[in-house]
Amino acid sequence: MVEIGYTLSSEEHAPDELVDNAVRAEEAGFDFVSISDHFHPWVSAQGESPFVWSTLGAIARETEEVGIGVGVTCPTVRIHPVNVAHAVATIAEMADGRFTFGVGTGENLNEHVVGERWPEHDVRLEMLEESMDVMRNLWTGEEVSHHGDHYTVENAKLFTVPDEPIPTLVSAFGPQTARMAADYGEGLWCSGPQAEVVEAYEDAGGEGPAYTQLHGSYQDTEEEAIDTVYDVWPNGAITGELAQELPSPAHFEQAAEMVDREDVAEGGTITEPSPDPYVESIETAIDAGYDHVYVHQIGDNQEEFIDFFAENVMPEFR
Repeated sequence: MVEIGYTLSSEEHAPDELVDNAVRAEEAGFDFVSISDHFHPWVSAQGESPFVWSTLGAIARETEEVGIGVGVTCPTVRIHPVNVAHAVATIAEMADGRFTFGVGTGENLNEHVVGERWPEHDVRLEMLEESMDVMRNLWTGEEVSHHGDHYTVENAKLFTVPDEPIPTLVSAFGPQTARMAADYGEGLWCSGPQAEVVEAYEDAGGEGPAYTQLHGSYQDTEEEAIDTVYDVWPNGAITGELAQELPSPAHFEQAAEMVDREDVAEGGTITEPSPDPYVESIETAIDAGYDHVYVHQIGDNQEEFIDFFAENVMPEFR
């Protein structure tokens, strides 16, 4: 059976709002919430970008049963994997078995801020693999020293660690990283119902859960929804590898000048104020092999969207 989740968009909402929305999502019956980990928003109009680990601590404290995930963290450049492992272990302990950790190779937008160069993709994959080894060793609670190609750890020991292993899922947008997810992760994290990514993951022996995110904007009219997406989330229509390579919100805003309302209307973001396209999109994701599907409401109306979704969409999958 598919699990249905709700997106906590760090790029659009202040930390207290994110916590409140997580509580609302739990009360409405969502199976899990997933929060994004960004230093910058994609474009300035989104307006926020709180530190995800502080927000996650409050969410773990204020909720009781809903699953909690971060989709996804890049534990390679901006933050040393020792510090990420420390943060994850604390949240996993606070969430008492409800936390799922998603990792990926990241975007220049967030990672270059510490002044390190932005490596090519193959190098970023190597860094991710090594960082995952470092973090898993630390989560044992044993003292760890590590002298690798990319990271050095000396006499590090985490004293606050959960009793159970922390499930770590790997984000993939193509077959190369999907195969890496099968080798190194306990599951797959994706965006959109990309069947070829799941196929590559399973062909490489991957057997864990497969998460994917869908995007929509629930407004009074479809025209209002298209305007909202165009103003707040034009980055969703930017194709190719630019999302991994552009270094600042200003660059995304320049790239978004090539996006018009017709691109939004004809794209994959749901703008019709009806449950039907949401049900159809989730069914498409299930058919593509995903068993965890979560939905991003772009713009305001978060409370209205949660109520609409709980009343009109989730019953189709219960």
